[in-house]
Amino acid sequence: MAEFSLQLNDDQLQIQQWVHDFAANVVRPAAEEWDEREEFPWPVVEEAAKIGLYGMDFMAQASIGDPTGLTLPIAMEELFWGDAGIGLSIFGSGLAAAGIAGNGTPEQVAEWAPQCYGTADDVKLGAFCVSEPDAGSDVSSLRTKAVYDEAKDEWVLNGTKAWITNGGIADVHVVVASVDPELKSRGQASFVIPPGTPGLSMGQKYKKHGIKASHTSEVVLDDCRVPGSCLLGGKEKLDEKLARARERLNNPDAGASTGKQPAMATFESTRPAVAAMAVGIARAAYEYSLEYAKERRAFGKAIIENQSIAFMLANMCMQVDAARLLLWRAAWLSRNGKYENAEGSMSKLYAGRTAVWVTERAIQILGGYGYTREYPVERWHRDAKIMDIFEGTEQIQELVIARAISGIRIE
Repeated sequence: MAEFSLQLNDDQLQIQQWVHDFAANVVRPAAEEWDEREEFPWPVVEEAAKIGLYGMDFMAQASIGDPTGLTLPIAMEELFWGDAGIGLSIFGSGLAAAGIAGNGTPEQVAEWAPQCYGTADDVKLGAFCVSEPDAGSDVSSLRTKAVYDEAKDEWVLNGTKAWITNGGIADVHVVVASVDPELKSRGQASFVIPPGTPGLSMGQKYKKHGIKASHTSEVVLDDCRVPGSCLLGGKEKLDEKLARARERLNNPDAGASTGKQPAMATFESTRPAVAAMAVGIARAAYEYSLEYAKERRAFGKAIIENQSIAFMLANMCMQVDAARLLLWRAAWLSRNGKYENAEGSMSKLYAGRTAVWVTERAIQILGGYGYTREYPVERWHRDAKIMDIFEGTEQIQELVIARAISGIRIE
């Protein structure tokens, strides 16, 4: 177990500076263009792949190869300090890779996780498909079904997924589907949909309030057939899980829990990463506002000399630092122990709220200029709001935390 420390090691400091330089020199100059275009920023992602920032090797080194759990959040904070839409385009495939790593066999992980990224010369994308038009936070109500065709050893998937990052344009889609609706969340499984599989198509592409450079769309599954080997974890493990779940359904006092839902297992592991995204946005807005307040003059003095402005900035700095400390603790616990009181949810909830509040204060400090597209703070404010919503709304995080601290299944 790694010792928890707020002192970054030399490798982490180098990675932090490396990603920051890329964010400052490549991402920020391109941010406004791709936000306006509302298109996937292929040139920037390809540039990230060339330097090794986008790829399975970096993700493995920054997550599995890091005993502290801090390297990936550090990198994410720096990249999202550059721009959230482009940052999500670069790190969006990681959710699919995490879904494969969290639910697949070692052989499946070795085969499919690298295909979520491709190579520096042939960039690929991954997409993790959980949410549906009528099932967002309530993942136990998924309607997408997977039926096993024993004669062909194939699974047939039907349904529509909503709000999917890289949906439809990804090469590898990881889909969470119901194999036994009666069991609700315990009757779900994850499937890899290989590139070019017939029956998978992109539905509507969403026009979003923020993170507009990140591609978000529906994914439609229409008699989509995949080999039995594409069931993450394998059929034997699934059959055992379903048998335990059915036993508990018929006899609630029998046996122990059957484990986490496939979707929740993935989200739980990635919540500190989402918190890091939010901290990056908040820090960008705070730093920009601080410099602006030092330079902007009104009534014969810099506006930071007014307590109303100075105190706002003091609170912005405090909130950003507090959010970072919560996410570092959660990231370390996720890697080295376990969450006792839903620390992952705490970090995601607090950082998301911080990003929204800090970016709103940044607009206030810039005044009318902050409300225009001439300055980046309005974009950061639009980008920040999604941190309160995706991978579990703030209300869902409160529910998770309340259950953890009380030991009661609060509804």
